[in-house]
Amino acid sequence: MIRLTRRALAVALAALLPFAAAQAQERTFKYALQNPKGHPLEQGATKFAELVAAKSGGKLKVNVFPGGTLGGDAANVSALQGGTIEFVALNSGILASQVKDFEVYDFPFLFANAQEADAVVDGPFGQKLHAKLADKGIVGLAYFELGFRNITNGKRPIAKVEDLAGLKLRVIPNAINVDWVKAVGANPTPMAFPEVYAGLEQKAIDGQENPFSVILANKFFEVQKHLAVTNHQYNPQSLVMSKKVWDTLAADQKKIIQDAANEAAKYERQVNRDAAAGQLAELKKAGMQVTELPAAEQAKLREKFKPVIDKHGAAIAATVAELQAELAKVRK
Repeated sequence: MIRLTRRALAVALAALLPFAAAQAQERTFKYALQNPKGHPLEQGATKFAELVAAKSGGKLKVNVFPGGTLGGDAANVSALQGGTIEFVALNSGILASQVKDFEVYDFPFLFANAQEADAVVDGPFGQKLHAKLADKGIVGLAYFELGFRNITNGKRPIAKVEDLAGLKLRVIPNAINVDWVKAVGANPTPMAFPEVYAGLEQKAIDGQENPFSVILANKFFEVQKHLAVTNHQYNPQSLVMSKKVWDTLAADQKKIIQDAANEAAKYERQVNRDAAAGQLAELKKAGMQVTELPAAEQAKLREKFKPVIDKHGAAIAATVAELQAELAKVRK
């Protein structure tokens, strides 16, 4: 039987402490998103996971769950607040259910181009909005993008605004999207994203609206014939983290995650933009009939949307004014 002196025991324990501390720092996280493997948002998530692993020397690991496998957006946000999912990427406008000011990101024709969007979301305005989530148990890390949205349907080509009348369109479940669909004479159908393909296939809905990347990656061309290039709405995509989990991290771990989020956001946006022209070509090749609204019809669409923007803007007037001020600086 081996007997250790007190001093020898103390030395042995001291030698084990760094190992125990290193083991304690090892963490594994879940990252949920709605789009499937291969989509730019999934590529951005994978890049984030790689960066976190590299920056932490493998101590922090992020497992990515694409394709809505951990549930729809609403379920993901609830799990995030409860701490059972650590990271979620979702349309920033969906966060209006937590902080009403996020509705501004769903205003139609808000941004003229991606560069305007970058300047706003990466600047003081975007950071201030993300900071407002803390009281709701959410940490806003960075803005990825879904991009500019376009309308598909299975009934007829959309060559003028009136062609939208009567179509049953799936929308992101929030008030401003319901209202703008009503404003063009269509019938809004709020629906969680994982249900959209089946809804189109079973003709429970006539159409939906999303960027080219989403239409292609989710194979909506299999159940939709017509694509109208409208670019009517730009979607920043918020990468958010559970505050319950964030608060358990050491300062160096928080820095690793924040730095990785910032780098991955820039990567994902560039991947998405570089792919856009090719995505449209792929959709045409897959058999979709593509129409582009003439300038006069685009102007009519903007007029239809104006009362909706005025209505929803009134409740968050200060936030709208701040955003418009930021855009004015960019446009100079």
